[in-house]
Amino acid sequence: MREKRGRLRRVARWGLILVVVLSLTGAVLGVWTVRRPFPQYEGTLTLAGLSAEVKVLRDGHGVPQIYARTEADLFKAQGYVTAQDRFWEMDYRRHLTSGRLSELFGGSLVSTDAFFRTLGWRQVAEQEWRLISPEARGYFQAYADGVNAWIADNGGPDATGAKSLEYTVLGLQNDGYTVAPWDPIDSIAWLKAMAWDLRSNLSAEVARASLLAHGLSRAQIGELFPAYPYDRNRPIVDGGTPPVTVMSGATPPRRAYQEAAPALAALRALPGLPGLLSSNGAGVGSNSWVVSGALTASGKPLLANDPHLSPSQPNVWYQVGLHCECRLNVQGFTLSGLPGVMIGHNDRVAWGLTNLAPDVTDLYLEKIDGDRYLGGSAWRDLTVRQEVIKVAGGEAVPITVRSSKHGPLLSDRSAELFGIASHQAATPQPTPSLDLEAPNVPPAASQSPYGVALRWTALTPGRTVEAIFALNRAADWEDFRAAAALFDVPSQNLVYADVDGNIGYQAPGRVPVRGKGDGQWPALGWDPAYDWKGYVPFAELPQQYNPPGGVIVTANQAVTRPDKGPYLTADWSYGYRSQRVFDLIAERAARGKLDLDDMREMQFDNRNGFAPELVPVLLAAQGLSGASAPARELLRGWDFQQPADSAAAAFYNATLRHLLLRTFDEVPEGQKPASGDGSWEILRPLLGKPSSPWWDDRTTPKAESMNDMLVTAMNEATTELTELLGDEPKDWRWGDLHTLTLRNATFGESGIAPVEWLFNLSPVAAAGGADIVNATGWTPEQGYEVDFVPSMRMIVDLANLDGSAWSQLSGNSGHAFHANYGDQLELWRTGRTAPMVWSRERVESLAENTLRLVPPPR
Repeated sequence: MREKRGRLRRVARWGLILVVVLSLTGAVLGVWTVRRPFPQYEGTLTLAGLSAEVKVLRDGHGVPQIYARTEADLFKAQGYVTAQDRFWEMDYRRHLTSGRLSELFGGSLVSTDAFFRTLGWRQVAEQEWRLISPEARGYFQAYADGVNAWIADNGGPDATGAKSLEYTVLGLQNDGYTVAPWDPIDSIAWLKAMAWDLRSNLSAEVARASLLAHGLSRAQIGELFPAYPYDRNRPIVDGGTPPVTVMSGATPPRRAYQEAAPALAALRALPGLPGLLSSNGAGVGSNSWVVSGALTASGKPLLANDPHLSPSQPNVWYQVGLHCECRLNVQGFTLSGLPGVMIGHNDRVAWGLTNLAPDVTDLYLEKIDGDRYLGGSAWRDLTVRQEVIKVAGGEAVPITVRSSKHGPLLSDRSAELFGIASHQAATPQPTPSLDLEAPNVPPAASQSPYGVALRWTALTPGRTVEAIFALNRAADWEDFRAAAALFDVPSQNLVYADVDGNIGYQAPGRVPVRGKGDGQWPALGWDPAYDWKGYVPFAELPQQYNPPGGVIVTANQAVTRPDKGPYLTADWSYGYRSQRVFDLIAERAARGKLDLDDMREMQFDNRNGFAPELVPVLLAAQGLSGASAPARELLRGWDFQQPADSAAAAFYNATLRHLLLRTFDEVPEGQKPASGDGSWEILRPLLGKPSSPWWDDRTTPKAESMNDMLVTAMNEATTELTELLGDEPKDWRWGDLHTLTLRNATFGESGIAPVEWLFNLSPVAAAGGADIVNATGWTPEQGYEVDFVPSMRMIVDLANLDGSAWSQLSGNSGHAFHANYGDQLELWRTGRTAPMVWSRERVESLAENTLRLVPPPR
């Protein structure tokens, strides 16, 4: 947050000047500047290259339903319409994925650009462009043509102020910026950003090694990363599956991590994607479930999905309907800049996504000597390429990107990381301490610094973009699985339902098969035994079709039991959300048939899954007095629900926060347990061990017990809430602590209030909490502000597609002050949805705007 704020502060100062100028020159000029980029939703526009007229119908939320004759016309219109609403976001994203943010914002972003250049997303996207089918390339090109037609219609490359208010602010600092044409590869590269955010256990891998180097024992680290509770929380596929892929759990020695400690510690601060998807890969979650017609009032399936990501403004998702007099007829949620629909339904099938989170990343400690690295018993040349980062208002910056056979050297990108290079001959390390098994190691090896390389499935070109089109056209289970087979990265849990009444689940993706090791610890790059041996065959990946119970739930829990199916990872979410959904479905089914309202209520369920365990212990704690005693009484009789107006939830979560911060003082700052189900599983066994060493406060001479820490946490919670919310506990409100502020991805954290006012939405009170079904996450080390959300909600009724429902976090428009910029936030905040109508008749009945896109006259 602070780093980003510093990067954009200079731009923000110019934005402040803009605000002052607008104030001085009058409201008329201000309104014109703001409204100038608003898109045309009514009337007729000419779009070159169309074969026939395309009609765009928009409802009151600005959701476009596009009707075209051919697929080429449809995707061209999708590109044009999406650019109308979201072009600044698209332009920003393509600069990010190609490591060119400095061209927009100047030298403060050179280090970020260098990092993303090192990952090489753009290069991989270029390779994928050559790999995908001519048909798919045609769709991407048509989409790009539509975007470029919009650019031309709105002043061309130079008139940036006509495109978005952000360009007006940017122009006060970078008045030479011009908009480049949209390239199809700009679209493909954004999937790499999504894959980075859904990269599974990389953060956990770094944390384990860093904690080991910090001095914690393997037993302590094991307690901080407990095993999945299969006895309490069901996996996704709980029946027979293909044969097991055996993994070796070998762990490199502590000393290797101690020697590499500077690099590994700095890796915890790997750059994220500012204001877009999630802030890091840890804990990335989502919910989806599908219920068969045997359990529903209609006799046909219901499918629900709500992916969880970091909040941003505009929201990451864009709602659209694509209707063609051809093979394509689909609607749902997509990413701005990407043709087709990522999550949604067509006239035959519906599908949803949650993060499968297999372990698809490995860090390799490499022995480096100049531009060589040690591989086995021989030194090999690093792959080296030169790049130049252009800087707005400054000199270009050359960088060198180096890679071993495992992948790019992330350690080259940070002085802190590369500080490990100071391990020179003055502190040689004997060969045995590094677990070098090769008998004839070159003499230079013991004097060489370390580097850290990243092996990641997304850096191998694939055909995921084709999976999108295949999903959009799927007519049955066989088509769906064929599409899933193309879904390389990021690996997702795919749930399925069709109008014939079938439901299913498929785990797709490129999942590595390792030699030595299980991916939970950084590997020794010089030992070939740690290399990947291939990928799990698609036929072996878990799947289900019409399971006997008629229910499939995916919420990032374990996919199968450890003795079933291939090894995917050991770092699952712990299944509290998924088990709650299973239980809710069973409870409601016992009362009668399920309908869409049941699904909606389940998506907004706010029950805390750990509170039934912790609250009795808190109530039994001895020695509580003063203001804390009446505060604790809020917990007596509490139903464990966390609506925004709950006083009990406010006290409970404040107590949990201070309990985590106090109890785990052995853990370095920035690595303490989070507020979700990971910390719940850590605390659960400790509640039965009142004298565990974890309870002891190392800063005092006394050996504290569990009771001591519980009382301290409640006292600190009471003090904090009294300061923040007043001295009457019954008036405390969880939503007054747990607020959500949707901030613009680029200017929304500038530190300049007038600029932030232009682009950010006002804070709102939020229900829910971390690893609650309504998963509004927060981070104890930072406070209670929401930093993780259900980014959208969708419920598809396969008996009546017109009866389906959806909403997203903010709104479909990316233009500040537009009516659709944040018009869905209140729906989202209160768990409500809007109609997701399907038939042309119903679309037309709700349409508030009609735009005709026509070919030029002949």
